[in-house]
Amino acid sequence: PPLTADGSLPTQFPHRRGWHTDQSYRRPPPDISLFYAVIPSPEGQGQTLYANGIAAYEALPAGLKARVEGLEGIHVQPGVGRSESAVRAGEMPTELSPLQQPQRQPVVRTHPVTGQRALYLCEAGQMDWIQGPLVGLEPGPDGEGAELLYTLMTHYTQPQFIYTHNWDEGDLIIYDNRTLVHAATWFDAEAHPRLMWRTTVFGNPGDIYAGEAKSWVD
Repeated sequence: PPLTADGSLPTQFPHRRGWHTDQSYRRPPPDISLFYAVIPSPEGQGQTLYANGIAAYEALPAGLKARVEGLEGIHVQPGVGRSESAVRAGEMPTELSPLQQPQRQPVVRTHPVTGQRALYLCEAGQMDWIQGPLVGLEPGPDGEGAELLYTLMTHYTQPQFIYTHNWDEGDLIIYDNRTLVHAATWFDAEAHPRLMWRTTVFGNPGDIYAGEAKSWVD
C-alpha cells in the first residue's frame, strides 16, 4: 500500500482519507458498530485505523478546547453532492428528501455511560460543505469552518491517538461511534477479494438527544 516518506502507513489526515464515525448524518446517531472479517485482505492491506476521540479531546490546547465548546458540525450522508470534493468540482447537489436532511451534531460529545468527553467529527466526505462544515462559521471548502475542521482533524488523527488493526479471518471488532473515528487503508480490490460484515446499533446516544424522533424514519 502507499506509504509516507518514512515508510509508515499514511494515517494522519489528510494523507489518509475517509475518517468518519458511522452514520453521523442521523439524529440520534448510533452508539456502536460491530465489524467482522469474513474474507480479509492480504497482510499489509485493508487495515482499519481507529482514532481515539477522548484522548484527542483531552490533548487539545486550552484555546482550541474553548473554541469548540458548544460548537456544532453539519453532517450529511455521502454521495449527495455536498462533500468537499463535490463542492469544489461544482457538482449539482442532489435534492434531499425530508429523511435525508443534513443534521447538526455537537463537535464535542459527552459519553452517556462514562461521562468522558470526545471529539465528534468526520472529514470531507460526510460533512455538509454547502451549509458548513461547522455551524456559525464561514461555510465552504475555503471558509473559516473548513480551516477549523482541518485543524481539529489533523490533531485528532495524530499517530499517538491511532490503533491500526490488521485483519485475520474471523476477527470481530466492536467500536464506539460516540468516541472515535475510523478509516480504511488501501487494498488491491482487483487482485484480492475482501468481504467484511458490519452492523450498527442505536439506543443510548446521550441526554442531548432525549425524546428525539429518528431523523431517518417517517
